[in-house]
Amino acid sequence: MPLHKYPPKIWDALKMKQGVYGRLPKHYLKSLESKEPTPVHFKPLGVKYRANPKTGQKERVQDVPLPICYPPESQEGLWGGEGWIRGYRYANNDKMSTRLKKIWKPQLFERELYSEILDHKFTIKVTPRTLDLIDAAYGLDFYILKTPKEDLNSKLGMDLKRAMLLRLARKDQTLYPDDPVKREKVYHKYKQFEIPEDEAEWVGLNLEEAVEKQRQLEYKEPEPLFKTCVDKLVEELTIQKLSEPKVIEKK
Repeated sequence: MPLHKYPPKIWDALKMKQGVYGRLPKHYLKSLESKEPTPVHFKPLGVKYRANPKTGQKERVQDVPLPICYPPESQEGLWGGEGWIRGYRYANNDKMSTRLKKIWKPQLFERELYSEILDHKFTIKVTPRTLDLIDAAYGLDFYILKTPKEDLNSKLGMDLKRAMLLRLARKDQTLYPDDPVKREKVYHKYKQFEIPEDEAEWVGLNLEEAVEKQRQLEYKEPEPLFKTCVDKLVEELTIQKLSEPKVIEKK
């Protein structure tokens, strides 16, 4: 499909319908659909109009979300949906002075977090909000598995989610293989999040990783020439033997 015949704004949508992109699993393509994350830095009022507290007149509500910037390092930690907020400040707190650019950044800590499914401790950069969300979810595993992709907003978080889902899907092979009692206990605790293995393998992959995975699945190594010749010779000998007339011995 020649893209130059179409407006550049729809090139990405057209690209997803052709070539290896069009052969990606449907459940993965569905996960690429953009969804609005839960507001973190502001509280939406949820109404279009409200009464002015001073005059009592009906006024239109401007429910505009704050523009958030997510730097690359946010993908290497768990920021709980927080990011950088770009704005301005007044010099010396004087509104008559020149405005200066300012970036508000979340406070970060390095904390050691334990995953019960993976049976491993991870040292991760988190924000205070992330720690509160983990406590509210009763553990790292529940927080990772319950939080949608758009709210988690972390490559590390999605990689952990894929690893957890694969452990649950391959319960008998990788989930506490040396401790069957612990395996059953952990499995039944997180059983509600289990999905088929062929779907879990695609969770959290970015588009480049998914395309490479699809190409590897479709790639077939050519058979060696000698094996092809041997199979052909065996087939010819078999046909020749079956075509020979049977000799009946007389007693």
